[in-house]
Amino acid sequence: MSDLFILRGVPSFIRSDSGPEFVAQAVQGWIKAVGAKTAYIEPGSPWENGYCESFNTRFRDELLNGDNFYSLRKAQILIEEWRIHYNTKRPQSALGYRPPAPETIVQIDPRPVMH
Repeated sequence: MSDLFILRGVPSFIRSDSGPEFVAQAVQGWIKAVGAKTAYIEPGSPWENGYCESFNTRFRDELLNGDNFYSLRKAQILIEEWRIHYNTKRPQSALGYRPPAPETIVQIDPRPVMH
């Protein structure tokens, strides 16, 4: 994300919830460190940030509720495998039930251009 900030500048506000879910305090610290302000989501108002709420629901339903993590290493491996699957292969309803990766891949001609 910092590359995007370099290209477009730091946004004035970044929307974040104020709860302890996952790493909220670390995210709030990062937002402050980059020089943005937090636009808080009111507790009990998932409609204010539907994308995150939708993602958190799927993350919990598809991974967290279905496994017991007996070690930090096992959690890291399974979460990373799920993240890669979610971002590259899992059909997304917003994309007409197609995986997201083909929507973002731009083919670049590997041949050098001679001027």
